[in-house]
Amino acid sequence: MSARVSVQEADFDIASELARLETLGGGGVASFTGVVRGGGGLEALRLETYPGMTQAALETIAEEAQRRWPLTGLTLIHRHGTLPVGARIVLVGTASRHRAAALEACAFLIDWTKTRAPFWKQELFADGVTRWVEARPEDDVAAAAWDSSAEHGRP
Repeated sequence: MSARVSVQEADFDIASELARLETLGGGGVASFTGVVRGGGGLEALRLETYPGMTQAALETIAEEAQRRWPLTGLTLIHRHGTLPVGARIVLVGTASRHRAAALEACAFLIDWTKTRAPFWKQELFADGVTRWVEARPEDDVAAAAWDSSAEHGRP
């Protein structure tokens, strides 16, 4: 099993990350890319973190995915710093011999990363206003669905 987990300021190359997963001999590769949303005068999103603590949290999440699904590889990259609208924030990629495992593991990784990795998000608007982003109840519900799973997959 090949895993790449990174907390970084630099952007990532989606094509090369997915190509790495494709070479691992699996039957399917699933991915999710999160980008900074625009609208309402939003210019950027500032993501603050303690990189060592966040790296450890992401590695724990990745290990849980590896325990639950028969993966041949995974990629979990999350950026920090100030990112303009349209910038990539996160990439989750999974490879498995079976598509269901790749898809489920990908969904699990993004749900748990969204709720269990220590990031603080602040929106920066064109008029100079800043606003901290609060946790969303629906994200907690999505992550909790994986907690109640007996083995893997959604209940």
